[in-house]
Amino acid sequence: MRNNPGSMDQSLPSALALLPLLLFLAIFLGSGIYYHLQGTEFAFYQIQAPVAALPALVLAFALSRRSLHDSVETFLRGAGHETIMAMCMIYLLAGAFSAVAGATGGVEATVALALRVIPESLLLPGLFLVGAFISTAMGTSMGTIAALAPIALGVAETAGLSLPLAAGTVLGGAMFGDNLSIISDTTIAATRSQGCRMRDKFAVNFFIALPAAVVVLLTLWLFSGGSEIPEMETLQPLKVLPYVVILIMALAGFNVFAVLPAGILLAGLIGMLTVDGYGITSLAGDIWTGFTKMQEIFILSLMIGGLGALMKEQGGLAFLVHKVEAVIRRCSRGGDNRAIAEGGIAGVVALTNLCTANNTVAIIVSGDVARDLARRNGVSPRHAASTLDIFACVIQGVIPYGAQILLVSSVMELSPLQVMGKVYYCFLLALAGVVAIMVRAARARA
Repeated sequence: MRNNPGSMDQSLPSALALLPLLLFLAIFLGSGIYYHLQGTEFAFYQIQAPVAALPALVLAFALSRRSLHDSVETFLRGAGHETIMAMCMIYLLAGAFSAVAGATGGVEATVALALRVIPESLLLPGLFLVGAFISTAMGTSMGTIAALAPIALGVAETAGLSLPLAAGTVLGGAMFGDNLSIISDTTIAATRSQGCRMRDKFAVNFFIALPAAVVVLLTLWLFSGGSEIPEMETLQPLKVLPYVVILIMALAGFNVFAVLPAGILLAGLIGMLTVDGYGITSLAGDIWTGFTKMQEIFILSLMIGGLGALMKEQGGLAFLVHKVEAVIRRCSRGGDNRAIAEGGIAGVVALTNLCTANNTVAIIVSGDVARDLARRNGVSPRHAASTLDIFACVIQGVIPYGAQILLVSSVMELSPLQVMGKVYYCFLLALAGVVAIMVRAARARA
């Protein structure tokens, strides 16, 4: 997935350009908190996120110094960017697979098998490990969530586990591979922008991600201890086959746009063979049902993509980069500046990701600035690439309007705000990243 960051350099820095995003967050988060304090049921669904984005878009158009026609063109280019379109198609396919597998009994059969094989105390760690393994092999967090979230939902409901925690576990495992995999978009973008080899960046990342993953596994093991698994019905291995096939295809490196349709067709075929009255019409209806369940995040993704393009064109991202560079210059007078420069790289990509809601695009946009900071302050390309990737993935995994958290929340029928605090891996990865920067700085001074 590609993006052209050049337009950012042509925009004068402007703090005002960030106001639309702040307005969206104020409405989206503020309304949910307000209704929650009022004791309203489904507090964070009283004002849907796409509706909360409308005033932000109006403000973004009002702030633009270009004609309305040009601003609309910018919005449409952002909304129709290949990255946004890819995410939206994954939403639809994931929703369709979840609906078809559920209607044909695949979810129940897979859950029964998982609960039969995995010990009670290892349910959550098992979900994390499976997610980490799949995402590392596939190089995509979205495909991992699409495949694993329906299983996690069934396991959590059957075993009495916390649904938000199960969702956060799946998301954490998915972000593990998104950050570490050598075929991930973020890895490719980070290494190319910094001019280092993938294996060098992997080596640095691995020793940062591994401690975070170990702590997560121990934490999830403690949370799994009190679960009680009821007696399961007779296993139906045939109905588990769609999940087995998509996992094997994922591990074999097939594109997610081949994996999910294959799962849909196989689940539908098995339904026709095993479920009375299930035919082509039923399959078509379930696919459409799956599509409709994803309409909220589909619309929101288009809006956020367009909003990000408007803020970028109006100088919002340039303002963030300018401020971070100014802070680095003030803090780097004398002494070794590597830790400060790495912190600046982390800050630039994190703030950019908050505005774009896309970690790959954030890395591409921040790449030139990161490379310049690294060269002027003695930061090796592999460490700069690792820092870029880690902190982009950290932000992407916890923002409530990011594609990953929206997808897992939709599949598991939760509010994104219920999930964001349970993505323990991302928080621990951020801590591990900060510690790594500090350790490298201490070694340099020694």
